Amino acid sequence: MQPSPLLPSGVASRLAAARVLAAVSDQGRSLKAELAVALPAIADVRDRALVEALCFAVLRRHPAYEAALALWLQRPLPKRDAELKALLMVGFAQLDVLQLPAHAALSATVETTRAMGRPRQAGMVNAVLRRAQREGFPTVAADAAWPQWLRHQLRLDWGDLAESVFAASQQPAPMWLRVNAAQTTAADYLQRLAEVGIAAEACAGLPDALRLEAAVPVGQLPGFAEGMVSVQDGSAQQVADALLLAPGMRVLDACAAPGGKSAHLLERHRSLHLTALDIDPRRLRRVQQTLQRTGQGDGALLKAADAGELAAWWDGEPFDAVLLDAPCSATGIVRRQPDVLLHRRAEDIDALCALQARLLDATWRSVRAGGQLLYATCSVLKRENQVQIDAFLARTPDARADPLPESFGHTSGHGRQRLPGEQECDGFFYARLLKTS
Repeated sequence: MQPSPLLPSGVASRLAAARVLAAVSDQGRSLKAELAVALPAIADVRDRALVEALCFAVLRRHPAYEAALALWLQRPLPKRDAELKALLMVGFAQLDVLQLPAHAALSATVETTRAMGRPRQAGMVNAVLRRAQREGFPTVAADAAWPQWLRHQLRLDWGDLAESVFAASQQPAPMWLRVNAAQTTAADYLQRLAEVGIAAEACAGLPDALRLEAAVPVGQLPGFAEGMVSVQDGSAQQVADALLLAPGMRVLDACAAPGGKSAHLLERHRSLHLTALDIDPRRLRRVQQTLQRTGQGDGALLKAADAGELAAWWDGEPFDAVLLDAPCSATGIVRRQPDVLLHRRAEDIDALCALQARLLDATWRSVRAGGQLLYATCSVLKRENQVQIDAFLARTPDARADPLPESFGHTSGHGRQRLPGEQECDGFFYARLLKTS
């Protein structure tokens, strides 16, 4: 349900944010999916940005806000008051993270309580927000948002480095751009950004990447609609560097949606014969849209299929290179998807590891002798990464690891692991495997 267009924009924005957050926190919905519905219904780009900023701020600071409510409310709000509770947290975020003027934040949030149909709670909302203004928020540990089982696992996997993962995952992620090498260069595009007043910097070791000093709507990026530039984290861009490609190669992107990595490969190598798979036809349409916008619409064969079921999609002609960007726990991108910490369960990891192993075994059969497979995830859990690759090599006689340089991150078994925040990038794992016969 969307806010009425008759509401003042400040009230409508806060109401939209509270409804998104209630759906995410209490109904187990995806933040990305909820925002994809809510934001297009908001006309003003500034109001859309406010809704998104409020949702991310609340989810990153959720433990502190829960602790504050426990202190300041006489009794916990019942589950039926999920939207009201979310609105209180929206009020907290305005004072705490966004640092909006207190009078305006309180006034708009109290008015939103009435617009929500809860006029009797307006006084309580006002009192709680004034207390937050006076007292500030309880201090919570950097790992407070992480489920206990996941905190424990990260410390087992990474020792003292786990603390940097917790800290980095609390911070907003920078906006990274991938410059379309088929149209321009990073240096030339950096100049175009400067001409329109957008500050950015090039990044050593990432030839197509620029990092913005502050995020901007994509509509403000010169040439975005024409495919001159895309939004893609530096770690994801490095996938293209880990694949050893040459003109005319047959390449498989086994889990291609939303299509950024397929587009990047084709931007660099227009003569590739690329097959892009995704199990979800709706997500495959996103791949097609991405390829069309970047000028690669005729550069790939798209198939809606389970990469693990070769008979359903493979013609039997082997690939020179396979990219398996496998489904994973997304624990390396918590700063971009903070709702991961609300939704992830320990039993999910068992299911994901089984799926990753099935995809590895199946797609390996499609690699030619002498060819390569790049296994990648946006996870920081060794079970999905180092342990997964160790097990694959142990059961696959014709596979050997091909070491990647240290620019890809920490040594992790036969692969490399970048942790969140390192080089201001997302957490990512890479392992390059060669087929010996």
